[in-house]
Amino acid sequence: MGALHEGHLSLLRRSKAETTISVVSIFVNPTQFNDSKDLANYPRTLDADLDMLYAEGCDVVFVPDVDEVYPKDETSASIDLQGLDLSMEGFFRPGHFAGVAQVVKRLLEIVEPDSLYMGQKDFQQVAVIRHLIETHDFPVTLVMCPTLREASGLAMSSRNVRLSEDLRTRATVIYQTLTYCKEHYDVMPIKDLQAICMEKLQQPGFRPEYFEIVDGISLKPADKSTQYAVACCAVWAGDVRLIDNMILKS
Repeated sequence: MGALHEGHLSLLRRSKAETTISVVSIFVNPTQFNDSKDLANYPRTLDADLDMLYAEGCDVVFVPDVDEVYPKDETSASIDLQGLDLSMEGFFRPGHFAGVAQVVKRLLEIVEPDSLYMGQKDFQQVAVIRHLIETHDFPVTLVMCPTLREASGLAMSSRNVRLSEDLRTRATVIYQTLTYCKEHYDVMPIKDLQAICMEKLQQPGFRPEYFEIVDGISLKPADKSTQYAVACCAVWAGDVRLIDNMILKS
């Protein structure tokens, strides 16, 4: 959705290393914002984005308008996400993943890529798109690329530019809490660990919304038999909402 940073560029570099032609889409998708203020405040830096992409040797930049992605004469059926859209981000941002699935479906139909590169930072989004690809039989390979972090451990995000210097420095508590969770996952009951991590995120100026340990495929609550466990969290730092995650067991 634009406002590119090193995390986005890492996806392009991975694509360029593994494919022949790399396409980057930039489209601030209105259907995945449940808050009109968030849509209005979302950073739009197209000129700077294009400079960064061309400097990296991007082959094609696709910058459609709303009518191109969502033609007025085209009706789109709702996509059954089988509950993947109801927990965590879906609970706090109802309708968000319906919009995500809708726009990615359209982009896949328009571009027809062989591979789709997505960042781990939006882990629930990756799970939703994996389901979309499987249920609609898209001939595309989904590649999840590791989250890139600032030196402090803060996950790179377009929203970070809206953080004050103080909040940006202290937001490293998110990464520290995820690291604590991974270090104690094998020795502590999951419910106790989640509660402790929520408490760690209760810092002045911070308001955590959730800290959940889930199955990496179904997104249902994990238990000790879960083979693919992921810790996911969302925290308000001032008036900026940050998300992050860490794979605990794979």
